[in-house]
Amino acid sequence: MGKFRGKQKILEQVLIEGIAAEGKCIARVDDQVVFIEKVAPGDVVDVRVTRKKSSFMEATPIKFHSYSKDRAEPFCEHFGTCGGCKWQHIPYNIQLKYKHQQVVDNLERIAKVELPEITPILASENVQFYRNKLEYTFSNWRWLTREEIDTSEEIDRRGLGFHVPGSFDKILDIKKCFLQPDPSNKIRNGVKDYCREHDIPFYDISKKTGSLRNLIIRNSVLNEWMVVVQFALDQEHNFGLLEYMKTSFPEITSLQYVINNKANETFHDLEVKVYHGQAYMTEEMEGIQFRVGPKSFYQTNAIQAYELYKIARSYAGLTGNEVVYDLYTGTGTIANFLAKDAKKVIGLEYVEAAIEDAKVNSEINGIENTEFYAGDMKDLLNDEFMATHDRPDIIITDPPRAGMHQDVVNMLLKIEADKIVYVSCNPATQSRDIALLDPKYKVTRVQPVDMFPQTHHVENVILLELRN
Repeated sequence: MGKFRGKQKILEQVLIEGIAAEGKCIARVDDQVVFIEKVAPGDVVDVRVTRKKSSFMEATPIKFHSYSKDRAEPFCEHFGTCGGCKWQHIPYNIQLKYKHQQVVDNLERIAKVELPEITPILASENVQFYRNKLEYTFSNWRWLTREEIDTSEEIDRRGLGFHVPGSFDKILDIKKCFLQPDPSNKIRNGVKDYCREHDIPFYDISKKTGSLRNLIIRNSVLNEWMVVVQFALDQEHNFGLLEYMKTSFPEITSLQYVINNKANETFHDLEVKVYHGQAYMTEEMEGIQFRVGPKSFYQTNAIQAYELYKIARSYAGLTGNEVVYDLYTGTGTIANFLAKDAKKVIGLEYVEAAIEDAKVNSEINGIENTEFYAGDMKDLLNDEFMATHDRPDIIITDPPRAGMHQDVVNMLLKIEADKIVYVSCNPATQSRDIALLDPKYKVTRVQPVDMFPQTHHVENVILLELRN
C-alpha cells in the first residue's frame, strides 16, 4: 500500500517479481506496474516513488524487509554509485535466465512471427575483466561518498573515473575496476597519483578550465596495450606525464595523446599523435589480424565476439561460392573473418574512416576478395548499387541499437538474398525489423549471446531464410 511522507509517496512491503526491459526490476502495487532499480527478484522492500505516470511508476528502494535467495554479494566497492555492472547483486546464472527471457519476450511481443525453438543463451567465458576498452574522465570536483561528506577532514576533490549516472559533471573516482584486466588499474591509478603529485590541473567541465580531460586504456588478445590521453591544452607538463607513463608501464605498446579544447570529449575529428610505440594495436582471430587505431571500433569483449562471429558464420553456411554483403561492417571484422569461406564479401558502412581501416585489415592479411564502401546505409544500398555489383546470396547485418532504417529493410525485401543473418545488440529493434521482413523471410534459428556480464545488455543472432 502507499503512504505519504511529506510530499513523497512511499510504497511499503513491495515484493519484487521479476526483471523488465532495460534491466530494471518490476513489481505491482494496486494493479499498477512499478519499475525499481538496485533490487533483485524476491526482495521485499519499501520504495520511494520518483516518477508517476498513468500506466506505471518508477521508484527507488529505501528499506529492505527481506532479501531474495537469488542475490549475490557485489564484488566492487563502487557498486550502487557507479553506472556500470548494475547486476553484480544478481548471480550470473540468474542474469542469463533474464537475458534469455528478454530475447524471447521481444520476439513474441514485438515480432509476433513463427519461431523455432530458441537456443539457450551462450554464457561469457569471463564474467569479470572481460572488456578491452575503458574510458575514464578527469575531474577537479569529483563525487564524494557519504563517508567523505561526513568527515571534517579536508578532501582532495581531484578524481579520475566514470560519470555518475544522470550527472554529466560528476565523476566517481575509481580505485579498482573489475571490467578490464591488469595492468589497467595500475596504469589509471599511477596516472592519477602522478598528476596529483605534480599539480597538473584536472579539468573543470563547468568552467572549461584545467588540462587533464580523458584517459582511454585499450588492450588486445595479443596482450598489446594502447593508452590515449586527452589534454585540453598543449603544455609542457603534458610530456612529463607521457614520459612517466612510457617508463613506468613498459606494457604500453602504443602511447598517444590528443589536444582537445572542444566542449565535449569526442576526438574523431581531431589529430591523435603518437608519443611512444605504434599508432595501433593488433587484435587476432583465427590467425586473421586486425589493426585497431585510437578511433577504431572493435568489439569490447573480444573473446566472446569470436564466439558471436562463429555463430554468424555457422548460420551463413558458406561453401566458398557465395557473394556476401556485410551491412554496417565497421572496420570489416566480420567481413574479413568470413572472407576465406566466401567467393566475395562486400562491406558497407557509414563511417568513412572505419572503411579505410577495413581495407587495411584486408591488405595486411592478404585477403583479396573483399570490397568496402562508405555511405549512409539507406542511401548506399539502392538500385544503382545493385545494378553495378553482384547480387548477394547471403546478407550479414549488424546495425546499431536503433536497428535498420525502413528503406534498408525495403531494399532487403527487394534483393531477396537466400539468407539474412541478423546480429543485434537490441532485441527490441531487431524484433521490429524481423516483423517487417516476415512477408518474405522465415526465422529458422535464434541464438542469444551474453557479451556483457553484470549488465542487462544481451546480443542476439537470428537466421532468416527466404520463403519458397
